[in-house]
Amino acid sequence: MTPLEYIASDIHLGAVPRETERRFVTFLDHVREHGSALLLAGDLFDFWFEYGEIVPGRHFRVLAALARLVEAGIPVTLAGGNHDAWGGRFLREEVGVAFHEEPFRMTLAGRPALVAHGDGLGKGDFKYRALKAMIRSRAAIIGFRALHPELGLRLARAVSSTEAKETPDPRQMGRARFIENWARGQLAADPSLAWVVCGHSHVPALVEVEPGRFYLNAGDWLNHFTYITIDAAAIPELRTWTGLGGSLPAPREAGPSR
Repeated sequence: MTPLEYIASDIHLGAVPRETERRFVTFLDHVREHGSALLLAGDLFDFWFEYGEIVPGRHFRVLAALARLVEAGIPVTLAGGNHDAWGGRFLREEVGVAFHEEPFRMTLAGRPALVAHGDGLGKGDFKYRALKAMIRSRAAIIGFRALHPELGLRLARAVSSTEAKETPDPRQMGRARFIENWARGQLAADPSLAWVVCGHSHVPALVEVEPGRFYLNAGDWLNHFTYITIDAAAIPELRTWTGLGGSLPAPREAGPSR
């Protein structure tokens, strides 16, 4: 079997049931057996913050599974999302993932790709983009790090709205359209790009904008449990992880959009 490149997004560990975390670990073990690379397009964690040598301990199963991937020679790339943008030394050096603030460029299936989680894109939503710049600033990070970790984690859980998203929200479709339109614009502006990969909308999408050029969104693990594979011929497929080591093609309503 030809090794595949895998994409997943918006798992939101810490705000989903333990069973979802276990299900995701089986997915990572599957990638270790069958994959050649893994891209996580943001919000792997519902909250991630590194207090120097102290990190959230409840995610150790997933962190260990990611480290096993890296040790097996399978590169793991992680985009910072709006919930987990504060990655640092632990993720890069101890786990071994390539952590990026988005957007960034990389290679998927031998072809150029632009990856962005999806929050604060474009020129709209000035208030959110200003807030994003503020909370990712050095001053905000230093101030948050001054809090006791338990207090910081409680504060993060208090302001998270992830649990409410377990019931699909009609507003997600508007966000999904906005992100897709942004991706189409990036492909039009840069003919060298073969892929634009986003997350954030929680809506799976595999859109061939032009022959051989795609907008990809792997969906989420709150409602869909979807992921994307790309084979050596640069053909992407959207699939659903069933757990227990199995997967199925994604349902038609979450499948390719032409």
